[in-house]
Amino acid sequence: MSIRTFARLCALPAATAAVALSLAAPASAHVTATPSTAAAGAYTVVTFSVGHGCEGSPTTRIEIQVPESVLSVTPTRNPYYDVEKTMVDLDDPVTDAHGNEVTERVASIVYTADTPLPEGQRDTFELSFQLPDAEGDVLAFPTVQTCQEGETGWVEVPAEGQDVDELDSPAPAFEILPAGEDAHGSSDEASDESAGSAEQASTDDDGAGEPAEAATPEAGWAALGWAGLAAGLLGLGAGGVALARTRTSA
Repeated sequence: MSIRTFARLCALPAATAAVALSLAAPASAHVTATPSTAAAGAYTVVTFSVGHGCEGSPTTRIEIQVPESVLSVTPTRNPYYDVEKTMVDLDDPVTDAHGNEVTERVASIVYTADTPLPEGQRDTFELSFQLPDAEGDVLAFPTVQTCQEGETGWVEVPAEGQDVDELDSPAPAFEILPAGEDAHGSSDEASDESAGSAEQASTDDDGAGEPAEAATPEAGWAALGWAGLAAGLLGLGAGGVALARTRTSA
């Protein structure tokens, strides 16, 4: 095989990786929503990430629309933005988890930049709220990104059976998981099983399930006494050997 042919073969994996990265880049540039937990009925903090401007123009405003199933939202302050809630009246009053009558809900959260977010830099926006007790539902948060020049509406929601990757500007969204699971789908049962295994292991150390007897101070002092006696005998023996060698050499 010639050196030129070998070099071409080595370049193929690198070229393939470059193509894969270029195809994945647009997806990673979307506005995303990452919940601290997605368990039904749990309180969560959802982080919305904005990774770029509008075709090179700095971002000046982010409006996050809240799903109708979420009534109350607490936004986290951002030092570079003013934040406000947009409220709308409910058709019929509802009772919240604390027994209070609710007549309106948060329709959107608007972050307006004091200092525009430069192109090539990212920022995050956090919203805290209680998730609906609706396992399997997908919560979508259509988001409008306004820039000094232009605007991008991340508002597309996939139709039933449609792949979200087919959308050009998908709305940030996530699925509500069963109660007791976190954002990664690990349940509390796994933690309980781990704790049980650790407890069982601690009782099986001596083979009979009985705890080992604790060492007493008297036993410790006795051990030290025997160690000291052994060291003294060894020293005495070494001294005798040295004396015998001295006499022999004399």
